[in-house]
Amino acid sequence: MIDIKLLEYLESFLTPRRQGLNKKVLEQRTNHFTVAVEDVYQLHNTSAVIRSCDVFGIQNVHVIEEINAKRIDREIAMGAQKWVDVNRYSTTKECLTTLQNKGYQIVATTPHDDSKVLQGFNIDKPAAFFFGREQQGLSDQVLEMADARLHIPMVGFTESLNISVSAAIILQHVTSTLKETSINWQLSEEEKLEKRMEWAKKVIKSHEQIIARYHENE
Repeated sequence: MIDIKLLEYLESFLTPRRQGLNKKVLEQRTNHFTVAVEDVYQLHNTSAVIRSCDVFGIQNVHVIEEINAKRIDREIAMGAQKWVDVNRYSTTKECLTTLQNKGYQIVATTPHDDSKVLQGFNIDKPAAFFFGREQQGLSDQVLEMADARLHIPMVGFTESLNISVSAAIILQHVTSTLKETSINWQLSEEEKLEKRMEWAKKVIKSHEQIIARYHENE
């Protein structure tokens, strides 16, 4: 449980604008959808996906590094990794199992096979959208365990889009559609408080000393 008085004390060191921005952004955050990237080779692609998640209100991103283990490109992500929770996995199986246990349907993004068109995707159930490597796409393991397969309709000679572009298109569509429904898609009040505390600490460099003084004066 978050100590509300401590949170309010810590937030008093933020500007009113920063406090208002944090609360405004949190009102648009969701865990109804999440994103997983599987062994993406180009570092800037993973970073750009994280940036898109922040832009469209996705709170959690899952990065599988079974083959390609790389750090997040801070310049490309433009600080988004500070506000989006990046969960890392050393195997695809671990990520799939974790998300299934959380109640997510596994959605493989692929232009092939019997994939559904984006516009026809049912958003009612929580979904984890999986994006694969630049050339190879998703692994057979993800495709076999997927509850649904999804593709973006294209009418040109090119059969695929860059992973970060695909993620942005899909997230923009599903999140805007979600917000037009009566589905309870927002973070819980406790989750919002937790994020406010985390975000305040990330902005205030001397937060440890401030918290220590707070406890001394209790």
